[in-house]
Amino acid sequence: MDLFIDSADVNAIETRAASGLIDGVTTNPSLIAKSGQPFHDTVVKICNIVGGPVSAEVIATEHDAMLAQGRELAALHEHIVVKLPMTIAGLATCKALTKDGIKTNVTLCFSAVQGLLAAKAGATYVSPFIGRVDDIGLAGMELIHDMRQVFDNYAFDTKILAASIRHTEHVLQAAMAGADAATIPVAVFDKLLNHPLTDQGLEAFLADWKSAGLT
Repeated sequence: MDLFIDSADVNAIETRAASGLIDGVTTNPSLIAKSGQPFHDTVVKICNIVGGPVSAEVIATEHDAMLAQGRELAALHEHIVVKLPMTIAGLATCKALTKDGIKTNVTLCFSAVQGLLAAKAGATYVSPFIGRVDDIGLAGMELIHDMRQVFDNYAFDTKILAASIRHTEHVLQAAMAGADAATIPVAVFDKLLNHPLTDQGLEAFLADWKSAGLT
């Protein structure tokens, strides 16, 4: 499963990308606004750091405006994936951009049938928001399971990008459910590396190494 960072913090992305474990990045206008940096410049910087797919979102809601913005974003860098909302205009734009050879990510997906529509529109990625589904008392991970079965039934090329990840268990469950990728906040990514038994084992190893006079 590919691991994406969900952030617009260039420094934080650069630090994690140095591990070689980051396959891509997802951003949105809100994240970039919080960074205080120019939108287009930030997106290009992230593309140059990661060297993989970087989702950048349109802000228009009408098809023609979405299409124009999507083409403008795609022209910024070869790694850009145009992020579009799960609306009728968003799906029409997805279909048009796909015909242009532009990669797309249909976001704000909350049901498997929405995922089916995104796949039929030719989306490169569809982003089911599992955390937000959990928030309303439903099982967000079932969305991944159902979407995986639907996509496999019909051999869709669209990749499932698990989003709205809240904790490390979400990452594990998404991988077990067959998600193609997960986009993860920086804080959750850092926790993937941690386990108390790893820390204890390392401390014991270093203590033994020192006692043997090998330091």
